[in-house]
Amino acid sequence: MKVPQSMPHVGMEEYEAIKQCFETNWITEGPLAEEFSKKLCEMTGTKYGVLAPNGTLGLILGLKALGIKPGDEVIVPDSTFFASATSVEFLGAKPVFVDVCEDLQINVEDCERALTEKTKAIMPVHLFGFTPDMGKVEQFAKKHNLLVIEDAAQGLGIKWNGKSCGSFGDIGSFSFFADKTLTTCEGGFVTTNNEEIYDNLLFLRNQGRKDRGTFIHPKIGYNFRMTDIQCAIGLTQLKKFDSIVEKKNHIHKKYTEAFSDFEHVDIYQPPKEIDPFIPFRVILKTKNNEASQLMEHMRNNSVEPRMFFYPLHLQPAFANWLDDPRYDRKHFPVAEKSYDNGICLPSFVDITDEQLNYTCEIIRNYYK
Repeated sequence: MKVPQSMPHVGMEEYEAIKQCFETNWITEGPLAEEFSKKLCEMTGTKYGVLAPNGTLGLILGLKALGIKPGDEVIVPDSTFFASATSVEFLGAKPVFVDVCEDLQINVEDCERALTEKTKAIMPVHLFGFTPDMGKVEQFAKKHNLLVIEDAAQGLGIKWNGKSCGSFGDIGSFSFFADKTLTTCEGGFVTTNNEEIYDNLLFLRNQGRKDRGTFIHPKIGYNFRMTDIQCAIGLTQLKKFDSIVEKKNHIHKKYTEAFSDFEHVDIYQPPKEIDPFIPFRVILKTKNNEASQLMEHMRNNSVEPRMFFYPLHLQPAFANWLDDPRYDRKHFPVAEKSYDNGICLPSFVDITDEQLNYTCEIIRNYYK
């Protein structure tokens, strides 16, 4: 039996939905984009939002709208996807890494050592469907007069103490890549509750103008638009969202039950403050730095796991920053330990119970 790591959850409904774009001749950003944006704002509990071509460009657009510029510094958790850091670097600013907690969320206590007079913002990342203690993040940001940009690429629909991811910060940024809980193939969405920031977003994403068809550009801007074709897919996915969430939680429950009495591994569990919980990935934790060996065993038996994101302070691309003592390896014990022990299990929406049971059997066999 073969168990892939991930597969997009799309079907004939999405195929039928895009036909209306050709029937109406709205293939670029148009009425479906407007409807999709409105529904996403409702879903995330935010006043304003704009579409972006993908999650990375959403972060860049958000940072730019906040006024992040060359020479500024932004605090970024060490365990996250590469784009969290490179979106900062893209603007000529510097991402400064801090360690994470055991749940892989940003360690706010570690953020104090990262501060300088150049620090302008903090970027909490809602990783794997979990979320940091956003109360602590907000308090830290307020204390040090920092902007907050939430990397909510994996956090759509999740709430912390009843408030949606993407609605806490000055900016929130979501991704609709093929493996996300909701996909538009590629795409992103940037949220804010600040009208001035929203105004900046409107100019920046549409060539320095608010209205299409005019060639008078009051401000500097770029092309961060999406197509109605993508938004047709997104609107169809929104109709499926409740069933997607139900299946995601079923998968997490099956893995949890399978290893509840198994001493060698643990399945990450959400704290009570996260409700609803929508596991983007199901995370397995080994106990003896054996993630790589277990993953090799799984691959040899046709199960495709995924490793954790490589800690940012170890990324070869960032080696030119290592003379800064804030990047010293001693500051990132949890990020490194988590990488050595963490595995993302196959948890795509259409995985079958037979595939789930087989995956659990292969993992158990490794320890025999």
